[in-house]
Amino acid sequence: MSGDNLIKRAVQGDKEAFAKLYSQYKDRLYRYAYFKLGNDSDAQDAVADCIVCAYQSIGTLKNEKAFDAWIFKILYRSCCALVKRQIENKGVESLDSHKNSASYEPCFASAELSEALSLLDSTDRDIVLLSAVAGFNSREIGRLTGQNPNTVRSRLSRSLAKMKAFLR
Repeated sequence: MSGDNLIKRAVQGDKEAFAKLYSQYKDRLYRYAYFKLGNDSDAQDAVADCIVCAYQSIGTLKNEKAFDAWIFKILYRSCCALVKRQIENKGVESLDSHKNSASYEPCFASAELSEALSLLDSTDRDIVLLSAVAGFNSREIGRLTGQNPNTVRSRLSRSLAKMKAFLR
């Protein structure tokens, strides 16, 4: 069954189709959340929030071809909301110490790659992750982040060059 057909069925309320979509997207969603948030527990929480929100609002999706961008935008917002809650609940110092704790073990990339990502500001890191992990092009990233696609391409190029220089 094609992805578009699954999406169409999910939009019409088919729970099994939505479950199959989740199975197809869960790894990409998790990888993005993991790199954005820096740890397994937070990534799982953000993906869970994203899936609940997506399930509840799938009927509002008007264009099946926009599903990728739609679900990643929900995940992006879930990640931002989780960080905001952590800052409000624990304070900035607690959050920083949690992210830099010894329990942070990258499972998808080397420690050097994680360090290279940490050199970037949050907007540039989002652009790199949306491109490299989620597989979006500059136009799609622009729609997700509210930036001009040319700006996205420029920031992506500079960010990748910065990371490459660090990794050398």
